[in-house]
Parts: sequence; C-alpha cells; structure tokens
Amino acid sequence: MKSVSLFTRLLQLAAFTVLLGRAWQHLYWDAPFRAFLWDEKLLSGLVEQFSTMDWETYITSMEVDNAIGNSIKVFGVFYLLSAILVLFIHKLPRFFHHFLLLSSFALISLALLYCKERFFSIGQFFEYTLQFGSPFFLWWWIRQENPITILPTFILVLKIAIAFTFTCHGLYAIGYYPVPVQFMEMTMNILGINEELAKTFLTTAGILDFAVAIGIFLPWKWARFFLLYAVLWGFGTTIARVWANFNWGWLDYVLLQWLHESVMRMPHFLIPLAVLVGQSFYQRQLNTS
Repeated sequence: MKSVSLFTRLLQLAAFTVLLGRAWQHLYWDAPFRAFLWDEKLLSGLVEQFSTMDWETYITSMEVDNAIGNSIKVFGVFYLLSAILVLFIHKLPRFFHHFLLLSSFALISLALLYCKERFFSIGQFFEYTLQFGSPFFLWWWIRQENPITILPTFILVLKIAIAFTFTCHGLYAIGYYPVPVQFMEMTMNILGINEELAKTFLTTAGILDFAVAIGIFLPWKWARFFLLYAVLWGFGTTIARVWANFNWGWLDYVLLQWLHESVMRMPHFLIPLAVLVGQSFYQRQLNTS
C-alpha cells in the first residue's frame, strides 16, 4: 500500500504548502481585505448607521486601517497554525480535522476577495480551486474508514479541481482576460525572449492548459500523459515566481518577496501528481482483480 501512503502524503503536502504560503503572505505582506472593506457601495450605509463616522472619515482613518492590517495578521496566524496542524493531522483527535474545513472556507473567502479586486472575473476565482480545495481534499480523505472504497470518486473530484485551475489559467494566458503583466515579465525573464514571442508562448501554453482540462478525463492510457504534463507544467509555473526574479546579489530579497508565491502554488503540481499516483494504483488493482 505504498502508493496509498504516497497519495496521502501528497494531499497532506499540498494542504501544508498552500496554508504556509498564505500565512507568509498575510503575516508579512498584505491581502485584499480592503477590496471589500473599502467598497463604498456595499458598506457606506452600514458604516454610517453603526458608527459615528461618515464614509470619508472611515476610509481615511488610521485606526480603521490599522484594524484591517491587524485582521490580516490574525488570518496569517490562523493559516500558520493550520499549516502546523496539517503536519500532525494523523496524530491529533478527529475534532482538529475540522480546522481543515475552516481553512478551506477562509481560502475560498480570499479567492472571492481576489475575484472582486479583479472586477468579478469569475476565472480569477476558479483559478484558485486547487489552492482552496487542498485542505478540504485532505479532510475528506483522512475522514474515511476505508478510503480505498472512494478512490474513483475522489480522483474524479480532484480532476475537476485540476480542470478548473488549468482552464482559468489558460483563459489568462490566451488573453480572454487581460494577460497579467507578471505573466509576460516572467516569460521574458526566464526564456530571454521579446514581448511578441512571449505572447505566442503564453497562447500556446494556454491552449495546452485547455487540453489538460479535457485530456485528464480520457481513458487512462491517454489521461496519464496529460496528467504528467500537468505535473511538469504545474511545477514550472510554481517555481517561475522565484526563477524569473532570481538574483544572487539580492537573494534575501528575492526569497522574501517571491518564495511564498511559489510555495502557495505547490498544489498546482502536487494534486496532479497525487492523481497520477492514485489512479495508477487503482488501475493496477483493476488489472489484478
């Protein structure tokens, strides 16, 4: 049952890395809480009804801004504690497993904030599916008395999550949504090419993202190749944040600025790798039964 153990470890590592990366972000950098808390259309009435401040005073108040900053750090502590919990999840009472669900809910809320910040681009939300799904996947798997019995269904759910993430990533890469400047800069820095070639490369990568989203649902003899590509491409896009900005002379700054961006994206290749391991095991079981 080494394959099952490896499958579980990959799910555990995916949950740990996304929570650790988000903890780093919230504790040291920032999160888009203000996209909601400074939305005049949504909150001006509530602010003026339940406080002594008018809207202008509210959005310029240092006390309010500090409170928002502190709330971001509180979430950072929560993510950090959740990441530590993931490391010891098999040794803890089942009660603590529910923190995985809370973690997924918090990550979903964060994805919604990013979606709002990007003018409610639905692709922005679903691009985070593998990230906000990772703690939930681990919770679902370890709660089973005999997890092997749900493996086909579980793998199908993981594939759907992979398809959502890769499809939405592809929508940005081909320009359906405005191509992020960061995508262009990373491509040019890593490959040493000009802007025109970078656009061509990203368009090709986006088409391959769509191919992955479809190909992983094909019969196993074909799906495994698409999953392998998903692992390799997911790994490449994960390390791209550090790779594109790497500089030995500024190593401490590069790691501080960009390492967490890579760490939180590790589910983008760890979950496809888990599916590759899990379905390989399941196919062997079918062949020997």
